[in-house]
Amino acid sequence: MKKKTLFSFLCVFALILSSSTIIHAQSNELFKEIQGKIIDVSSKTPLIFADIAVNDSNISTVTNSEGEFILKIPETFLEGTITISHLGFEKKEIKISNFKNHEKIALSSAITKLDEVSITSNNIDAKALVLETLAKKSDIYTDKGTLMTAFYRETIKKKRKNASLSEAVVKIHKQPYYNYRNDNIELIKARKNTDYKKLDTVALKLQGGPFSNLYTDMIKYPEYIFTEDDLPKYKFSFDSSTRINDRVIYVISFKQNQNYGTPLYYGKLYIDAETKALTSAVYSLDVSNKALSSQMYVRKKPRKVDVYPTEASYRVNYRTKDGKWHYAYSNIGLTFKVNWKGKLFNSTYTLNSEMAITDWEVQDYKKLAKVRSPQLIRPTTILSEKASGFSDPRFWGAYNIIEPEKSIESAIKKIQKQLKRT
Repeated sequence: MKKKTLFSFLCVFALILSSSTIIHAQSNELFKEIQGKIIDVSSKTPLIFADIAVNDSNISTVTNSEGEFILKIPETFLEGTITISHLGFEKKEIKISNFKNHEKIALSSAITKLDEVSITSNNIDAKALVLETLAKKSDIYTDKGTLMTAFYRETIKKKRKNASLSEAVVKIHKQPYYNYRNDNIELIKARKNTDYKKLDTVALKLQGGPFSNLYTDMIKYPEYIFTEDDLPKYKFSFDSSTRINDRVIYVISFKQNQNYGTPLYYGKLYIDAETKALTSAVYSLDVSNKALSSQMYVRKKPRKVDVYPTEASYRVNYRTKDGKWHYAYSNIGLTFKVNWKGKLFNSTYTLNSEMAITDWEVQDYKKLAKVRSPQLIRPTTILSEKASGFSDPRFWGAYNIIEPEKSIESAIKKIQKQLKRT
């Protein structure tokens, strides 16, 4: 099988990348907005990528890099409960009516019974467990078509300063996991802003946009990381186990056996001990070979410029409901060096994209496959060229978003002030 590459969709040539802040009112239904911060009860540090979900619904969000979240809850669920969970911590349930806005919510570390985990682990080969997990498409993952609402954000920084922001609300026409049809993505709304003063004479464009994040779903798209040809090149081993939502989670580390020609990945897989479902994966690409890793990411560049990645990291999280798992969140972080031949100084660009499923509903998968909406985007789409500019402030409406970190939030406020002045 031919090796495909996550986020090989990076074009470098003449300044571009965008910024935005978006969200479109889905209906006239009233909703309550709650905000908070999730922290570790012991260290008081923020918990990143914590799940916040409304019980008995498909509404959810995740915390940002500062542990903060914002969640918009329709009035039909206001008498319900939200569940907050994080890998390695005890879950916490809070009645929505009792929730105090902007409060800090502390989670306690989960205790793992070493005897239970070690006995089971010693009877299972780590590689065999990974193969079993990758083969479970039709057993424990969503076996129905789903129309997922997702929030997507793209940021580009030059050194530490935001140079471009793009955000979008998309609909993912997701096929059942046992089905080999590819998913479709429909762009509902997007907007962006780019500060060209912070981007030299080189523009970075991300080709792929939401598709790049969708392809981190390695259960649906294993060809982007574990191909049949590449699996024998990896070494798998058990790490210390952990817990999430009162369930034992096996932690399996993986890395390539030796230095092969094509750069491979290394990281950790988090597998539910009972169902053998993949609950999360955190991994990176070995970018030590500059020439080969550059070929995997850079599609186009000027002849006098050398561009190569210095970091390429990925994360994907899954969520379960009614015994079935589905893709819930992913994050991609890339750092690039841009060197102009003959010039003394180089530039460092950091590109980050993240996508969170905020709601979903069951749909006929045959209809999902036949959708012909003019808003469908291609895997080669550059979102910043599709975005409509930084406008339509009412667009946020009742859609859920990933709360922006402080640096992004300040950039958005600055853009809004500029718009008011003009």
